[in-house]
Amino acid sequence: MRTALQGAGLVAKGRARGRHRRRREPRPCFGELLHLDGSRHRWLALVPDAWHTLLVVVDDATKQLLYAQLVEGGESTRAIMQALWTVFERHGLPGALYTDRAHWAVHTPTSGSAPDRTRLTQVGRALHALGIEHILGHSPQARGRSERANRTLQDRLVNELRLAGIRTRPAANRYLVERFLPAFNATFGRPPADPAAAFVPVTPAQLEPILCHEESRIVARDNTVTLDRVVLQIAKQRGRRTCAGLPVLVRRHLDGRHSVWWGRRCLGRYEAAGRPLTVRPTTATA
Repeated sequence: MRTALQGAGLVAKGRARGRHRRRREPRPCFGELLHLDGSRHRWLALVPDAWHTLLVVVDDATKQLLYAQLVEGGESTRAIMQALWTVFERHGLPGALYTDRAHWAVHTPTSGSAPDRTRLTQVGRALHALGIEHILGHSPQARGRSERANRTLQDRLVNELRLAGIRTRPAANRYLVERFLPAFNATFGRPPADPAAAFVPVTPAQLEPILCHEESRIVARDNTVTLDRVVLQIAKQRGRRTCAGLPVLVRRHLDGRHSVWWGRRCLGRYEAAGRPLTVRPTTATA
C-alpha cells in the first residue's frame, strides 16, 4: 500500500538510511594522526560584520590543539603551509594528516566527482615529499573529531574573545597562543594510549625547500625566469657561459622570498620583490 501511495505521489519517500558505521578508536600515539580543518565564522563578537577562518590542527590521540590561528581570505595554500610549518617545527613530522577535500588539498575535476590523486596540489606535493600520508575525508561525519573541535571552539572561543575585549585578528591570535590553547588542552586533552610519540624530528632547513610554492620553468634566453609576474634574473654561474634553456624549479617561500634551483644547485635567492640576495652558490638538497 505504501509503495502504491508513494508511486502516486501521495506519500513522500523516506530517506534511505546510511550504512552501519562503527566508532573509530583514536590512534594510540601522539603525532600518529593529525586533523587539519578550517572554520569560517564570526569569531570576533565585538566586530559582528567581520568574518575570519580559524585554522586548527588537532592531534588524534590526545585531542590537543597543536595550532589555532585566525586568517583572512579563507583557507589559502600559504596559510595551510604556515600552519603545517609551525606544527612540524615545534613537534616534528606526523605519520598522517587528515583533511577535507578543499581546493588546496586535492584536485577535483568536477563537482561531486572523485578526487584526482595523480595531480598533486602544492600541499599534496609537500606532504608526499615529507613522507606524510594524506587521508581525505568525504563527509563531516568522517571528520568527526575536527568537526566536534570546531563546535567546541565556536561555543567557547567567541565568548572568551568578547569578554577579553578583543576586536582585531592579531590580538585574537596572541590570545589564542598565550591563553586559550594552554587552557583548552589542560581541560580537554588526554594522555595517549601509547606513551611513545610518533613525531619524527625535522629542522627548518629541511622544511624550507618543501613547504613552499614550487613550479617548473625553463630559463629564458636572457637568463630570467618568471613566477606570478615576478621576474628573477639569474646571475652568471661559475663554469657556465649561460643558463638559458635549463629546466629549473622556482620556489616562493612562506616569507615571500624566491629561489631558483637546478637539481641540487641553487642558482639564486631573491627578496619578495625579485631583487637578488647576495649569497654564495650552494648545492643543498632540493
